[in-house]
Amino acid sequence: MALDEEKVRRFAEKMFGDLGGACSVALALAGDRLGLWKGMAGAGPLTPAELAARTGTTERYVREWLCAMAAAEYVTYDAASERFLLPAEHVPVLADESTPATVLGGLQSISVFFKDESMLVEAFRSGKGVAWGDHHPDLFQGTERFFRPAYQAHLVSEWIPALTGVDAKLRAGARAADVACGHGVTTMLMARAYPRSTFIGFDFHAPSIERARQLAAEQGLGDRVSFEVASAKTFPGTGYDLVSIFDSLHDMGDPVGAAAHIRQALAADGTWLLVEPFAHDRVEDNLNPVGRIFYAASSFICTPASLSQEVGLGLGAQAGEARLRDVVTQGGFGRFRRATETPFNLVFEARP
Repeated sequence: MALDEEKVRRFAEKMFGDLGGACSVALALAGDRLGLWKGMAGAGPLTPAELAARTGTTERYVREWLCAMAAAEYVTYDAASERFLLPAEHVPVLADESTPATVLGGLQSISVFFKDESMLVEAFRSGKGVAWGDHHPDLFQGTERFFRPAYQAHLVSEWIPALTGVDAKLRAGARAADVACGHGVTTMLMARAYPRSTFIGFDFHAPSIERARQLAAEQGLGDRVSFEVASAKTFPGTGYDLVSIFDSLHDMGDPVGAAAHIRQALAADGTWLLVEPFAHDRVEDNLNPVGRIFYAASSFICTPASLSQEVGLGLGAQAGEARLRDVVTQGGFGRFRRATETPFNLVFEARP
C-alpha cells in the first residue's frame, strides 16, 4: 500500500514538535529547581550574566538555557540589547505557585515518566502493578504542588458550598475524614476554613503522612487536624459528617470496597465528597489536551497503582461519571450527583 508522503511529513513534524516539547519541559523543570523562573519574575529584561548573578548559577549554562527557553517561546529575546524577558503573563504559569495556572508541580510529577520508565515497561510486559510508593519521590512532591493551587482556588469557596448542607455543618462543628490525603493539603485547607470542626487525614503511604504531620505543625493546625496511616478500606472511626477523597479513588485497587467502607463510616446523614479528574464517559470525547495529560498519567501512574493492589480494578484517571456512579452505588450509596465541576475536575456528592 503506497504511503501518503505528505501525511508522513506532517506526522514527522508533529513528533518533532513533541520531542522539542519534552526537551523544553525538562529544561523548565531545571529552571524551577535552580530558581531561574523566580529570578526572572518581575525583574525585567536580563542578560544571562545578570540572571546567573541573581540565582547563584553559572553564566555559560544560563545563557544556553535562556536560548532554549526563548526558542520554546517560554521567554522572549531582544536582539538589540541581548536580554531575555519572562513576560508578566508567563509568571503565574512558571514562577507563582499560588495560582491555578501554575504548571510547576506538573513538570516535577511527569519527570517520573522518564525516571521510572524501565520499571513501568516491565509492568506492561508482566501485567503486574507498580505501587505508588515505588515511584521516584518527585512524584509525591510534584503531586502536592500540582494539585494544591486548584484546591486552594476551589475547595472551600466552591466545592464544599455545592454540597447539600455540608458548609453549615462544618461551620457549626463536625467530624471529617480526608481519605487518601497524601501530604494533607486538602485536610489542612478545610481545617483552616472551619475552625470548629475536626479533621483526620488518612493515607496508606507512610512517608506522605509524615510529611502531612510536618506541614500541619508548621502551620499551627495541630489542635484541629491529625494524620494516620490507613487505607481507604481500613481507616478507623464511624459517625463522620463528611468523608472526602480527592483525585485518588481511581488509583485504588478496590474502589467498590473503599466506597462500602466509607458508607459504614459515615453518619446517617453524612456526605461523601468525591473529586475525580474531569472525564466524559466516551473515549472519543476525552481525546483533547486535558485527556492527553490524564491518559498519560493514568498509563504510567494511576492504573499501575491500582493493579498493584488487591482486586486491581484499574478504573483509570479517565473513568467518567457513569463508571464512578456504578462504583459508588455498588458500595451502598443511594444518592449520587455531580455537584459541580471545573475544566480539570468532576465534583460529586454521595449520600446514603
